[in-house]
Amino acid sequence: MKIVANKYKENEVFKIIREWTNLTQDELAKELGYKTYHSIKQIERGVNTFTFQKLMQIARKYNIKVTLEKGAEWK
Repeated sequence: MKIVANKYKENEVFKIIREWTNLTQDELAKELGYKTYHSIKQIERGVNTFTFQKLMQIARKYNIKVTLEKGAEWK
């Protein structure tokens, strides 16, 4: 599956990636070193943000390809 991340909000991209890993919020929280699933829930709701470092940590571990492409204007 492939998405164009520019067409989604950051929190939506994070949720999509979590769903691709087949992990629950609680499981992903533990993987990333958070104490509870509330941190993941807050990210997915758009209340908290995540770093590119966290995104890459998930991508590397779960074989998710992150591609940046310069192209036409995004709308």
